[in-house]
Amino acid sequence: MKKPSEGSGPLEQSFYGPNLGYVIELYEMYLENPESVDQEMREYFEVNGSPLQQTGVAPVSLGAESTGVSPAQIEKILSAIRLADFIRSNGHKAADIYPLVNREEKNVAIFDLSNYGLTEADLRAIPAHLICTDANIPLRDGLEAFEYLKNAYMDTLAFEFTHVDNLEEKDWLRRKVETNSLKLNLQKPEKAKVYKRLTEVEEFEKFLHRTFVGQKRFSIEGLDTMVPMLDEIVSGSVANGTKTINIGMAHRGRLNVLAHVLGKPYEMIFAEFQHAPNKDLVPSEGSIGISYGWTGDVKYHLGLDKQIKAENTTVANLTLANNPSHLEFVGPVVEGYTRAAQDKRTTGGFPEVNYDEALSIIIHGDAAFPGQGVVAETLNLGQLNGYNTGGSIHIIANNTIGFTTESYDSRSTRYASDLAKGYEVPIVHVNADDPEAVINAAKLAIEYRDKFHKDFLIDLIGYRRFGHNEMDEPMTTNPAMYNIIHKRPTIKELYGEKLKKDQYLSEEEVTAIHSEVAEKLQQAYDKVPDKQEDATELNPPETVENGIPSIQTAVPLESLQQLNEELLKWPEEYKVFRKLSKILQRRKNGLEEVGKIDWGHAETLAFASIISDGTPVRLTGQDSERGTFAHRNIMLHDEVTGKSFSPLHQISTAKASFAVHNSPLSEMAVLGFEYGYNVSAPETLVLWEAQFGDFANSAQVMFDQFISAGRAKWGQKSGLVMLLPHGYEGQGPEHSSARLERFLQLAAENNWTVANLSSAAQYFHILRRQAAILNQEEVRPLVIMSPKSLLRNPTVAATAKDLSEGQFNSILEQSGLGEKKEQVKRIVFTSGKMAIDLEDKLKDIEDKEWFHIVRVEEIYPFPFADITEVVKRYPNLEEMIWVQEEPKNMGAWNFVEPRLKHIAPDGVEVNYIGRRRRSSTAEGDPVVHKKEQQRIIEESLTRK
Repeated sequence: MKKPSEGSGPLEQSFYGPNLGYVIELYEMYLENPESVDQEMREYFEVNGSPLQQTGVAPVSLGAESTGVSPAQIEKILSAIRLADFIRSNGHKAADIYPLVNREEKNVAIFDLSNYGLTEADLRAIPAHLICTDANIPLRDGLEAFEYLKNAYMDTLAFEFTHVDNLEEKDWLRRKVETNSLKLNLQKPEKAKVYKRLTEVEEFEKFLHRTFVGQKRFSIEGLDTMVPMLDEIVSGSVANGTKTINIGMAHRGRLNVLAHVLGKPYEMIFAEFQHAPNKDLVPSEGSIGISYGWTGDVKYHLGLDKQIKAENTTVANLTLANNPSHLEFVGPVVEGYTRAAQDKRTTGGFPEVNYDEALSIIIHGDAAFPGQGVVAETLNLGQLNGYNTGGSIHIIANNTIGFTTESYDSRSTRYASDLAKGYEVPIVHVNADDPEAVINAAKLAIEYRDKFHKDFLIDLIGYRRFGHNEMDEPMTTNPAMYNIIHKRPTIKELYGEKLKKDQYLSEEEVTAIHSEVAEKLQQAYDKVPDKQEDATELNPPETVENGIPSIQTAVPLESLQQLNEELLKWPEEYKVFRKLSKILQRRKNGLEEVGKIDWGHAETLAFASIISDGTPVRLTGQDSERGTFAHRNIMLHDEVTGKSFSPLHQISTAKASFAVHNSPLSEMAVLGFEYGYNVSAPETLVLWEAQFGDFANSAQVMFDQFISAGRAKWGQKSGLVMLLPHGYEGQGPEHSSARLERFLQLAAENNWTVANLSSAAQYFHILRRQAAILNQEEVRPLVIMSPKSLLRNPTVAATAKDLSEGQFNSILEQSGLGEKKEQVKRIVFTSGKMAIDLEDKLKDIEDKEWFHIVRVEEIYPFPFADITEVVKRYPNLEEMIWVQEEPKNMGAWNFVEPRLKHIAPDGVEVNYIGRRRRSSTAEGDPVVHKKEQQRIIEESLTRK
């Protein structure tokens, strides 16, 4: 607010509606007691007097010598201002936004003048600009302003933005509404184009309905205008310079969006319904990209990539993400796609982000938006540094029903969209039966996102013409709703009648449009082969089945020494916390012959070498900058200023970016985001770290539906790394197990690597191996049971030679054992922390010649050849034992047992040593844990 000496123009310009009412109240307080208002307002009133004087109303004073407007008149003005503000904030409650419901009279009644002690005469006596200053037509008085506001806020497009805290945004939105600048002035060609689009949308659905009787298609009918809405968002965003647009949506209307927004040929869709060959139906110009896995997915889950071209020049890429039936879980995946497209990762430091490069559009269901928690997790990412995509456009495809469940049983809020209010997302509700209002909503969303780079939500309210799928009979469960729907004309019919009535289209023109669309559909269908596609065995390609080839991952000692030196330098003025500085400086001698490189040190050297090779790195998790167990400290903080700094950002040899972000307290959305980021940026080593491994439970859908099976279903490659702290240290059932067994249960077709490592060198090399296979056919995700207590255990530390000359090994043999081959009776197979517990016990045992210990570092793919080679060495072998710390029904036992039995020579037993079967992952009492762990170790290393 300007000082009086600077001029009062900006102040008086804001004197309308609630602002004017507030200032009048301040002025009344000032007249009663000048000290009761702040100094700035006091100075303003001293210079300018009454705010009403500045707005063209006679001045007023409430003091003893008052003249002019009476207190009663002031109260009328304040009441009118309050009413105007109430319309702005609550007009949506009486707006015409429900196609199946007339405006509720009770809601209209809340705007009755009598509720505010006003009459029409009172409003006529009040200047219009006190109520509405931005009308695009002349308003003679307050009554006309009142009616103008009602029309602006209570039409087929309604607004909710009073929950937006930023005053600039709120004022911008208000002006957009009240200047009427959203209203389209479409001419005949444009209206005809919209009508043709609606005809294409409706006729496509009807063609499917009568041609492929009884097949599911999850029709868009009742929300047909979603297609022209998406057309507007896509074309408007590309016109603004956006080069990548990513769409995420569930199955409702998906086939129509594929056909009309992304341009998937009708004949390809028809071939999928008919189970006919369709690979030859892909357009020859290659502008359409469809990914196929080897097991495939149903047609209404598949995605598509499209290049939008103008004058034979690629302008933008448009993608509809593959999505399983887990409706809302594609949202964070699409956000990850989008951030990856915005980040420039080709130089050192954090990536440079340009929000204008890419846009995400996420289409939600009205029951799913408030019902599924991943939506809230995804909205929470919106303004966070590591996840911000410069605003997503959210659309609720609102059928006002979920399967058979009515809204009153599916949410506790008035609107499906209310969740977004907590994130200060502006919301518009729009009647899907009004195509031009729908396009208005799309235009507002584009403009808001372009200006403020924040999320925007369109609640597209329509209905569902048929049941949840076309084989359902909705009259069984929702007869009242469907009696209305069956009598209601379609959106295309309503709009067509309006255009004919307003003389924009003739009956002949409408008929011609119908004929053109119908002919195009029939011609496409005629191209589909009659024969069905031969059933083939669904096998992965050889590059997947053959596994990861041998890769050189060692780094020359000179390079490691240079990297290590640079990692331990920071700007002279930078004051690292002294205790931490001493800890980090211990790494200075780690590469010397006597030195030892712990887990965190090995990881940092791996990252430094990977970005030096030109591969970007992105690491996120709930405490990943420091590391949950304070082992990483890859982002340092000045103890005086608090400023952050990463030594990895000053590596002189870096040819790519390094990003590390502490994530919100979320697993599902964050993991989905990182998966999407990696899919969209396949050249980047993307790592997600769970705070504790068992927290991965909260992201199970991402593991089950996307990460483990995405390539088989959709041909969608990923090299994502998941770090899941795992190990039994007596911390109870929630901080022990990362549920290794679940990842092994999902393991098949070389879909990912599952490792439980026992050495910092192994970790160094497996990270470098993963970076080397990115963007290759052999790429696959990597699941690591990462350590906790082992992070600083000297037994797992690496030497410089391990890093400069070593490689990743799928198994490690315990040194000092198994050398007298004839005497070995037992081979103990184990993994991870259990291997270190066994090694620590060896120093107390004298009789060691009779057994050998083999650590299985890579559990999947199972190292058959390496283990077989070890077993063949021992001619007198009597038993092979699998030892684990997890209960028998958990961990790796159920996975490795049949594989060890397959390898075992005749007469050699395969047995288990570990905890009994349990329903809980671990004991809650550390004393009991220690006793049980000791028993397992004793049994493993004791003769029968």
